[in-house]
Amino acid sequence: MTLGFVGTGAITEAIVTGLSTPGGPDHPIRLSPRNASVAAALAARFSNVSVCASNQAVLDTCDTVVVAVRPQVAPEVLSALRFSSSHTVISLIAGFSALRIADLVNPATRISRAIPLPSVAQRRSPIAVYPPQSAAADLFAPLGQIFGIETEAHLNAFSTATSTMAAYFAFMGHIASWVAAKGIAEQQARQYIALLFAGLADTGLETSERTASDLAAAHSTPGGLNEQLLRHLTDHQVFDTLTEALDAVHRRAVGGPA
Repeated sequence: MTLGFVGTGAITEAIVTGLSTPGGPDHPIRLSPRNASVAAALAARFSNVSVCASNQAVLDTCDTVVVAVRPQVAPEVLSALRFSSSHTVISLIAGFSALRIADLVNPATRISRAIPLPSVAQRRSPIAVYPPQSAAADLFAPLGQIFGIETEAHLNAFSTATSTMAAYFAFMGHIASWVAAKGIAEQQARQYIALLFAGLADTGLETSERTASDLAAAHSTPGGLNEQLLRHLTDHQVFDTLTEALDAVHRRAVGGPA
């Protein structure tokens, strides 16, 4: 397989890193020059990676194309390219259905969608792919755990869930800053909170037979500090606000207005 990327942003950088570091499948990879600095850095780092002169040159030299451009520019970028019926297309564009992508990459018909996360660089990302048995599943299998999705509606729900990443870091950072304001070194506070959440994530994975509500109860001693904080957040409708935010993001994920 010769793999091409149209769009060279952060997620492309992470995927290429995961595929190209020792132990990966080490496919020949062709990058578009849209982000020249990222593309050049990847080509300098990995011998299997090269930068093409244009997006069309990427298509002309590969059989599998990963489309990783922002939704706002996707129609303009893709409609300017000449795809072939021999191309396999993997779309990472949020909010663009497989049918909509098919219209933009005609006459290519082998189309799948995927949601790789930045942790593909370390080969430990959850990766939602649609349809389940597809080129996307084969490509991303070495980079984490594949979640084969039977319907695009379910893929859009997973896409919505990924919108919480920035909020997670903001939440973690807010807590660390609060701790640091008590006179503790910022780096020490940040490391402590990061390890706190890493441990909780491990617990969630190791006890998958238990519901989130069960785990919340197990971490809430009656009359204790965790119970107090959870009750305060619940009483102030923090989780209701989160649901409203997820609903708004989901409307975009399915291709509608926010």
